[in-house]
Amino acid sequence: MKSFIVTFIFLFTLLLLGGCKKNSAISDTKKNTSKNEIQYAKGLEIYHYHGYSVLKITHPWPGTTSSFTYILKEKNGIIPDSLQQFTSISVPIESLVVTSTTHIPALELLGVENTLVGFPNTDFISSPKTRKRIDSGQVKEVGTNETLNTEILIDMAPDLIVSFGMNNKNTSIDNLQKSGLKVFFNGDWNEQSPLGKAEWIKFFGALYGLDAKAKDIFSTIEKEYQNTLALAKKTKQKPTVLSGAMYQDQWFVPQGESWMALFLKEAQSNYLWANTTGSGSLTLPFETILEKAQKAEFWIAPGDFSSLKEMNNSNPHYAKFEAFKNKKVYSYALHKGAKGGILFFEWSSTRPDWVLKDFIAIFHPELVPHHQPYFFEKLD
Repeated sequence: MKSFIVTFIFLFTLLLLGGCKKNSAISDTKKNTSKNEIQYAKGLEIYHYHGYSVLKITHPWPGTTSSFTYILKEKNGIIPDSLQQFTSISVPIESLVVTSTTHIPALELLGVENTLVGFPNTDFISSPKTRKRIDSGQVKEVGTNETLNTEILIDMAPDLIVSFGMNNKNTSIDNLQKSGLKVFFNGDWNEQSPLGKAEWIKFFGALYGLDAKAKDIFSTIEKEYQNTLALAKKTKQKPTVLSGAMYQDQWFVPQGESWMALFLKEAQSNYLWANTTGSGSLTLPFETILEKAQKAEFWIAPGDFSSLKEMNNSNPHYAKFEAFKNKKVYSYALHKGAKGGILFFEWSSTRPDWVLKDFIAIFHPELVPHHQPYFFEKLD
């Protein structure tokens, strides 16, 4: 999470869960009237039945046809024979290991952060609540995302490990499952719509039997987002916007169908690469960026820089852009946790309404004159 590339490409390298079997027809669910309660998330489905729920991850990473089914068994619930092939756990769970900082806000909003017992690279966690538990030794280091520490996790024996990945090649996950530990795959990072990412709080709500609470929390976020979106539509001005920064002689900008580009569009700005296809990052030479964006009014998310001086020291060519000269460069890197973790990476997926409000305050300050930034602030 130390570069702009990580922000927009999300190069996760965890392995596919060997113990999770690909979906087959679930005949028993067809006999029920339960409907998928998920509205925005494309890779998540939740079905509730008497005594158990079915949790389906249908889009775990880009370009895959694999999907995964998990069964959540309630107390005294009976799982049908046709579902016995799938990984199951008893809910509510009481101890959990997660592997992405984007999972931390969901736990805290649901009030179950005290069940978190392990995390890889704990310095990345910024939330004061969870940092307090880390500092007191209640949340242990469990290695890195690529190589989770099998010995520590076996000794810890959490009810569940929530992992994420980009393909099906992760021997550490395979070893954990062979040791009898339960691992669920989470695909929230693969969602491209702002509300689609946020809706994954229902994934965690299902694990704790807090479905109604998760639904209420998401409904509040959804309402705030829609209200803010309606506010943005009151303006007819669309300032031009540049995003991204240089890395190893190439400039990385979010593609037009990416999560960040959608925010910029909904904040009523003219993002200069909005018409490109794809949901990752576009790699372009500096000359191409300068030709198209030299006179852009705003520059959003220029990597992890915390000042204009730092940017200029890194690459003097940045000073050629009008947004830099006019000090209209806005960064997410100023809001950090005690160990240097960036709050934007942790909370923006769960609170897209905060991101949208920040952008509207930047592009159309007259619409939200008293707004205090959550993530994005002007660089001095």
